[in-house]
Amino acid sequence: MTEFTPVLSLIGGTIIGLATVALMAFHGRIAGINGIVSGLLARPATSDWAWRAAFIAGMVASPLAILLATGKMPQITVPAEPVFLVIGGFLVGIGASLGSGCTSGHGVCGMSRLSVRSIVATLTFMATGLITVYVMRHVIGG
Repeated sequence: MTEFTPVLSLIGGTIIGLATVALMAFHGRIAGINGIVSGLLARPATSDWAWRAAFIAGMVASPLAILLATGKMPQITVPAEPVFLVIGGFLVGIGASLGSGCTSGHGVCGMSRLSVRSIVATLTFMATGLITVYVMRHVIGG
């Protein structure tokens, strides 16, 4: 069972919200991780490379900030075999490409802009997640 952490969740959500607003305000861009990474890898010599690299570096460095603030690294447990993580990552990548964005782009940025496409995409993500958890826990067992 996951521990209930409303204060940490509020702080994290606030930081995500501020980052998305700042990216839109200063660069006119959506904070969709799929688009940021694909733009970083596809066009490494363009003028927007620096902010993309800084955004990703911030995501990678954030556990280090937690370590500095608390004295311990965040504990993340993923109860799955590595092969399933690779398959899942591959499927998420395909879905993000087919859906023209990922959960961060559609769920955080698109829904806040009342984009119908993003609302439908987010509802699809959520429904798929609910069905997957149900099947894994109650049909397959685990």
